Amino acid sequence: MPHDLPLEPRQVNAPADEAHNRYPGVWESYLGVVALVVSLAVLMSYGFSLALRLTSVGAIALIAVIHLVWGRKVIIADRGSPRLLALELALFAVAVIAVPVANWLLFAIIPLIFQMVRLREAAVAVVAVNLVPPVVDLFLRPQQVVMDLIVATISAASGIWLGFFITRVIQQSVERRQLIADLEASRSEVARLSREAERTHLAAEIHDTLAQGFTSIITLLQSVDPDLRDERLALAVRTARENLAEARSLVAALAPSPLASASLPEAVRRQASRFAEESGVPATFRTSGDERTLPTAVEVVLLRAAQEALTNVRRHAGAHEAAVLLAYTPSHVRLVVRDDGRGFVPGAADGFGLSGMRSRAAQISGDLRVRSDPETGTTVELEVPV
Repeated sequence: MPHDLPLEPRQVNAPADEAHNRYPGVWESYLGVVALVVSLAVLMSYGFSLALRLTSVGAIALIAVIHLVWGRKVIIADRGSPRLLALELALFAVAVIAVPVANWLLFAIIPLIFQMVRLREAAVAVVAVNLVPPVVDLFLRPQQVVMDLIVATISAASGIWLGFFITRVIQQSVERRQLIADLEASRSEVARLSREAERTHLAAEIHDTLAQGFTSIITLLQSVDPDLRDERLALAVRTARENLAEARSLVAALAPSPLASASLPEAVRRQASRFAEESGVPATFRTSGDERTLPTAVEVVLLRAAQEALTNVRRHAGAHEAAVLLAYTPSHVRLVVRDDGRGFVPGAADGFGLSGMRSRAAQISGDLRVRSDPETGTTVELEVPV
């Protein structure tokens, strides 16, 4: 299984209580319109003193201000705030006590309740807020209590049903959006795995045809009697060896076997150890930062860069020692290969495999930097964003 393949599916089916409207802009406009209309109705109500009407309008205005300043943040953060809701309901009660016409604000208060608290709490709050007019009239206008109770019962039942319905619609929308995101991620993963399978198949074909063919040619040419060999046979052997090396490099680039059985740091460590064994040049390897799994394409490029850089040290540098660093940071991973051998002019050294390294680095948005000096040696640094 590839290292960057998710092991656990993302949770899609959130509980109904979690399905809040986190985009309250529409509800804010709705609340503002209803509050304005109710305020105008309160101001035009006859039979109430100017002080009572202003008190009712002031309470309605405070509800709108509190919602815009604090309630909106609570809704966006999806934290819920029973205390803030209780304050707004208390102001609603003040508005209704002052002028009963203010109970039309219920059309805005009930949706607000379902935004501010969870479903169970919202159902209780809807019942409570609908009981405000009957309770007020019980003390101030007893003759209207029966009618208010009937209206409150109908209003509470319809408000709870509407709240549950809207919340369910929101929950389904969130689930669909999550499913679409998961589907897009799955499609990308399938495409990546398909590309890797094609690369592996191509590597196997090259290994079974070209690489084995070159090996056979070399074996046949080497079996010729040394006394019968001439410069053309030597050229044929040399050409076959070079092409065999190219075929093997291509196979290695397409199907990096070191990464199939080890992590990236372990694979790079093995390359440094093999370099030291084959060249006799001491090579150290160390890591820094918190090691983590990287996308396969990134790990392949980093491993190939380490191999190419160490190969250049062995072939061209004449170094006394080499060092390899693999550094992890929160936003990047960096590979550094340093030697103390003969330097070169970086711009004139693309024949050392640097052009291929730059090309592979560009495929993963990496940045390859080469610093070289005849006195201090060469440093190859590849930094990749992750």
